[in-house]
Amino acid sequence: MLITIEKILNKFIDILGNILVVMLLLMILNVFYDVIMRYVFHNSSIAMQEMEWHFFSIVILFGVSYSLKEDAHVRVDFVYDRLSVKTKAMINIIGTVIFLLPFIILIIYGSIPFVMDSYTTNEVSSDPGGLKHLWMIKAMIPLSFSILLIEAFHYIIKNINIYRGYEDLPQEDPEGALS
Repeated sequence: MLITIEKILNKFIDILGNILVVMLLLMILNVFYDVIMRYVFHNSSIAMQEMEWHFFSIVILFGVSYSLKEDAHVRVDFVYDRLSVKTKAMINIIGTVIFLLPFIILIIYGSIPFVMDSYTTNEVSSDPGGLKHLWMIKAMIPLSFSILLIEAFHYIIKNINIYRGYEDLPQEDPEGALS
Protein backbone atom coordinates (compact mmCIF):
# COMPACT_ATOMS: atom_id res chain seq x y z
CA MET A 1 0.00 0.00 0.00
CA LEU A 2 2.75 2.46 0.95
CA ILE A 3 4.67 1.64 -2.20
CA THR A 4 1.61 2.43 -4.35
CA ILE A 5 1.08 5.75 -2.55
CA GLU A 6 4.76 6.54 -2.97
CA LYS A 7 4.61 5.88 -6.72
CA ILE A 8 1.53 8.09 -7.15
CA LEU A 9 3.09 10.96 -5.22
CA ASN A 10 6.35 10.46 -7.10
CA LYS A 11 4.50 10.95 -10.43
CA PHE A 12 2.74 14.03 -9.06
CA ILE A 13 6.02 15.70 -8.08
CA ASP A 14 7.62 14.68 -11.39
CA ILE A 15 4.79 16.47 -13.21
CA LEU A 16 5.42 19.50 -10.99
CA GLY A 17 9.10 19.34 -11.97
CA ASN A 18 8.15 19.37 -15.66
CA ILE A 19 5.90 22.39 -15.11
CA LEU A 20 8.78 24.13 -13.35
CA VAL A 21 11.00 23.53 -16.38
CA VAL A 22 8.44 25.36 -18.51
CA MET A 23 8.23 28.17 -15.92
CA LEU A 24 12.02 28.47 -15.93
CA LEU A 25 12.05 28.69 -19.73
CA LEU A 26 9.34 31.37 -19.60
CA MET A 27 11.42 33.27 -17.05
CA ILE A 28 14.49 33.06 -19.29
CA LEU A 29 12.49 34.29 -22.28
CA ASN A 30 11.04 37.11 -20.21
CA VAL A 31 14.49 38.23 -19.04
CA PHE A 32 15.84 37.94 -22.60
CA TYR A 33 12.95 40.05 -23.94
CA ASP A 34 13.43 42.64 -21.20
CA VAL A 35 17.17 42.92 -21.81
CA ILE A 36 16.70 43.29 -25.58
CA MET A 37 13.99 45.90 -25.12
CA ARG A 38 16.02 47.85 -22.58
CA TYR A 39 19.46 47.84 -24.18
CA VAL A 40 18.68 47.60 -27.89
CA PHE A 41 15.44 49.58 -28.16
CA HIS A 42 15.85 51.72 -25.00
CA ASN A 43 12.36 50.80 -23.92
CA SER A 44 11.45 48.80 -20.85
CA SER A 45 8.31 47.69 -19.12
CA ILE A 46 7.83 47.71 -15.36
CA ALA A 47 5.28 44.90 -15.73
CA MET A 48 7.80 42.71 -17.56
CA GLN A 49 10.42 43.37 -14.88
CA GLU A 50 7.94 42.47 -12.16
CA MET A 51 7.00 39.35 -14.09
CA GLU A 52 10.66 38.27 -13.87
CA TRP A 53 10.60 38.07 -10.10
CA HIS A 54 7.15 36.49 -10.16
CA PHE A 55 8.49 33.66 -12.35
CA PHE A 56 11.56 33.41 -10.14
CA SER A 57 9.38 33.20 -7.03
CA ILE A 58 7.27 30.42 -8.51
CA VAL A 59 10.32 28.42 -9.58
CA ILE A 60 11.90 28.71 -6.11
CA LEU A 61 8.70 28.15 -4.10
CA PHE A 62 7.63 25.05 -6.00
CA GLY A 63 11.19 23.88 -6.67
CA VAL A 64 11.65 23.15 -2.98
CA SER A 65 9.19 20.25 -3.25
CA TYR A 66 11.00 18.81 -6.24
CA SER A 67 14.31 19.24 -4.45
CA LEU A 68 13.01 17.26 -1.47
CA LYS A 69 11.76 14.51 -3.79
CA GLU A 70 15.16 14.26 -5.44
CA ASP A 71 16.86 14.27 -2.01
CA ALA A 72 18.81 17.37 -3.07
CA HIS A 73 18.09 19.43 0.03
CA VAL A 74 20.74 20.70 2.43
CA ARG A 75 22.01 18.56 5.29
CA VAL A 76 25.28 17.76 7.01
CA ASP A 77 26.49 15.21 4.46
CA PHE A 78 29.90 14.52 5.97
CA VAL A 79 28.15 12.86 8.94
CA TYR A 80 25.09 11.56 7.10
CA ASP A 81 27.06 9.76 4.37
CA ARG A 82 28.83 7.54 6.90
CA LEU A 83 25.59 6.15 8.34
CA SER A 84 23.77 2.96 7.38
CA VAL A 85 20.82 3.11 4.99
CA LYS A 86 18.31 2.33 7.77
CA THR A 87 19.80 4.99 10.04
CA LYS A 88 19.60 7.54 7.21
CA ALA A 89 15.95 6.63 6.64
CA MET A 90 15.17 7.02 10.34
CA ILE A 91 16.93 10.40 10.48
CA ASN A 92 14.96 11.54 7.42
CA ILE A 93 11.66 10.46 8.99
CA ILE A 94 12.35 12.05 12.38
CA GLY A 95 13.78 15.25 10.84
CA THR A 96 10.79 15.63 8.56
CA VAL A 97 8.26 15.11 11.35
CA ILE A 98 10.02 17.28 13.94
CA PHE A 99 11.34 20.11 11.78
CA LEU A 100 9.80 20.23 8.30
CA LEU A 101 6.12 19.51 9.01
CA PRO A 102 5.73 22.17 11.76
CA PHE A 103 7.55 24.72 9.57
CA ILE A 104 5.26 23.98 6.62
CA ILE A 105 2.13 24.27 8.75
CA LEU A 106 3.38 27.54 10.25
CA ILE A 107 4.00 29.05 6.79
CA ILE A 108 0.63 27.91 5.44
CA TYR A 109 -1.20 29.18 8.51
CA GLY A 110 0.66 32.51 8.49
CA SER A 111 0.43 33.18 4.77
CA ILE A 112 -3.30 32.73 4.25
CA PRO A 113 -4.26 36.02 6.00
CA PHE A 114 -1.46 37.71 4.00
CA VAL A 115 -3.04 36.49 0.75
CA MET A 116 -6.60 37.28 1.86
CA ASP A 117 -5.62 40.83 2.81
CA SER A 118 -4.07 41.33 -0.63
CA TYR A 119 -7.16 39.88 -2.30
CA THR A 120 -9.74 41.89 -0.35
CA THR A 121 -7.88 45.17 -0.89
CA ASN A 122 -7.32 44.34 -4.57
CA GLU A 123 -3.62 45.09 -4.10
CA VAL A 124 -1.74 46.29 -7.17
CA SER A 125 1.89 47.14 -7.79
CA SER A 126 3.04 50.42 -6.31
CA ASP A 127 5.04 51.08 -9.49
CA PRO A 128 3.31 52.86 -12.37
CA GLY A 129 2.68 50.35 -15.14
CA GLY A 130 3.20 47.45 -12.73
CA LEU A 131 1.15 44.31 -12.40
CA LYS A 132 -2.33 44.12 -10.97
CA HIS A 133 -3.80 41.32 -8.83
CA LEU A 134 -0.76 40.80 -6.61
CA TRP A 135 -2.79 38.36 -4.54
CA MET A 136 -2.19 35.78 -7.28
CA ILE A 137 1.57 35.67 -6.72
CA LYS A 138 1.09 35.86 -2.96
CA ALA A 139 -1.28 32.88 -3.19
CA MET A 140 1.64 30.83 -4.47
CA ILE A 141 3.09 30.82 -0.93
CA PRO A 142 0.37 28.72 0.76
CA LEU A 143 -0.14 26.70 -2.43
CA SER A 144 3.55 25.81 -2.77
CA PHE A 145 3.83 24.94 0.91
CA SER A 146 0.71 22.77 0.61
CA ILE A 147 2.45 20.88 -2.17
CA LEU A 148 5.56 20.73 0.01
CA LEU A 149 3.36 19.21 2.74
CA ILE A 150 2.27 16.52 0.28
CA GLU A 151 5.90 15.94 -0.68
CA ALA A 152 6.92 15.77 2.98
CA PHE A 153 4.43 12.92 3.48
CA HIS A 154 5.80 11.30 0.30
CA TYR A 155 9.32 11.66 1.71
CA ILE A 156 8.24 10.04 4.98
CA ILE A 157 6.57 7.16 3.11
CA LYS A 158 9.63 6.73 0.90
CA ASN A 159 11.90 6.53 3.94
CA ILE A 160 9.55 4.11 5.73
CA ASN A 161 9.78 1.89 2.65
CA ILE A 162 13.57 2.19 2.68
CA TYR A 163 13.70 1.42 6.40
CA ARG A 164 11.51 -1.64 5.93
CA GLY A 165 13.65 -2.78 2.99
CA TYR A 166 10.85 -2.49 0.41
CA GLU A 167 12.59 -0.06 -1.89
CA ASP A 168 15.51 -0.53 -4.23
CA LEU A 169 18.37 1.11 -2.45
CA PRO A 170 21.07 3.11 -4.19
CA GLN A 171 24.40 1.33 -4.37
CA GLU A 172 27.34 2.88 -2.56
CA ASP A 173 30.93 2.71 -3.72
CA PRO A 174 33.67 1.84 -1.22
CA GLU A 175 34.40 5.50 -0.52
CA GLY A 176 30.81 6.12 0.59
CA ALA A 177 29.66 8.20 -2.40
CA LEU A 178 26.52 7.18 -4.21
CA SER A 179 26.95 5.80 -7.70
